Amino acid sequence: QAFRRDVVIDMWCYRRWGHNEVDDPAFTQPLMYRAIDARRSVRKLYTEALVNRGDLGVDEAEQFLEGFRSRLQQAFDETRGPSKLPTTEWKRPAPLSPVAIPTGVERKVLDRVLAALVSLPPGFDLHPKLAKWLETRRLALQENAVDWSLAEALAFGSLLTDGRTIRLAGQDTRRGTFSQRHAVLVDQTTAAEHVPLSSLAGGFEGALPGSPARFFVYDSPLSEMAAMGFEYGYSVANPQALVAWEAQFGDFADGAQVLIDTYLSSAEDKWGQGSGLVLLLPHGYEGQGPDHSSARLERFLQLAAEDNMQVVVPSTAAQYFHLLRRQALRSQGKPLVVMTPKSLLRLAAARSAAEDFTHGSFGEVLGDPAPPAHVERLIFTQGKMYHDLATARDERKAPAAIVRIEQLYPFPAEAIRRVLDGYPGTGQPVWVQEEPANMGAWRFLQAAFKDRLGIDVAAVTREESASPATGSLKVHSREQAALVDQALGLGA
Repeated sequence: QAFRRDVVIDMWCYRRWGHNEVDDPAFTQPLMYRAIDARRSVRKLYTEALVNRGDLGVDEAEQFLEGFRSRLQQAFDETRGPSKLPTTEWKRPAPLSPVAIPTGVERKVLDRVLAALVSLPPGFDLHPKLAKWLETRRLALQENAVDWSLAEALAFGSLLTDGRTIRLAGQDTRRGTFSQRHAVLVDQTTAAEHVPLSSLAGGFEGALPGSPARFFVYDSPLSEMAAMGFEYGYSVANPQALVAWEAQFGDFADGAQVLIDTYLSSAEDKWGQGSGLVLLLPHGYEGQGPDHSSARLERFLQLAAEDNMQVVVPSTAAQYFHLLRRQALRSQGKPLVVMTPKSLLRLAAARSAAEDFTHGSFGEVLGDPAPPAHVERLIFTQGKMYHDLATARDERKAPAAIVRIEQLYPFPAEAIRRVLDGYPGTGQPVWVQEEPANMGAWRFLQAAFKDRLGIDVAAVTREESASPATGSLKVHSREQAALVDQALGLGA
């Protein structure tokens, strides 16, 4: 009001002492600290100003000083007295239960959720391309062709009907980086927004009576650290909610590496602070270059220990559905790191039938659904790589069984042992991955197979590399074909 414009204050600050007790700032700034040493303390200067202005008397100032020094001395004396034992002994949180949690949902519930997903307000002007998409979604359960995004929506919707809040945030999350989600529909005439899942949550028109749940979906700023940090805090403050942060591409999660290292992976061990935050990290080698291919799976596996998190690579829509529901229904809050797909979002082979959602639970290891009659080679793999291998195996009649390790950590040793027992005489098992040998799950699994199962596993990977992927689509395609041929023992 005085200047009628913005005012910038150029404030010079300093500290009198060094960084710690043994540091002497005069080592590097002798002239500045000679001047600081000659200057009276801030307390004395401020007290003098208050006294001269008449705001404080000298005796009153001395009383404040003595009272403050007394409180400091009392606190110091307490540190030298006998220690007070905590009222309860801290115990390390229990490890994740290996018992599968039933996560199937009754068909009538799925139908109700689907009806909400495909319903529009009267007169809503939907984009023509989305109208066709919505009609395909309407028939998906009936035609046993549930894709990835619908599986996610069914998981969210079923949890909302149970009264559980869902919060999803990230870059382009409302639409989905790959235009797959469309959690928010926009009227093409008025720009009004419609959030289908909100009709299943409390506090909205048409919501289920008495439902305490809410559905939140936000496009976040492009600061991964700020956005992930906020969602981590929300997951701590509201542990009953399913909270997820999604990267635009998994590669971009490195912008929040400090959060991952300091909080997500180690807060429980350091401070007993749990979190059930879900990280959705699009991951997969599809010729998009070194900055749009890898969520750095190896980094999460390096941080994994003492049941501190879950690291998974689901390969079908139903697996993703059961995974999200398992995370919400588990009593222990453990971070969940999901390598989500890109090309599998619309791949027919990754779709699931309706019955896959009404029964069962998340499978940490998936055996080969259609192995050849005579198996000579046992292959372990994950995610998108499975579909590439299975397609080539079936087309070229290769005598190989292909097993998916959907959960990398905690390592499902007993489930893998049962698979191995079912394929005697197949020789040394092979792990196949898209990533270079110094990245991905290979080094982690090599040690896990040896330490937990006493088995040496061979590997088929890209060659070691300083960057995750080539920037050439032609080179990528050639490398991918070579991986498949080598894994299946086939010629080019």
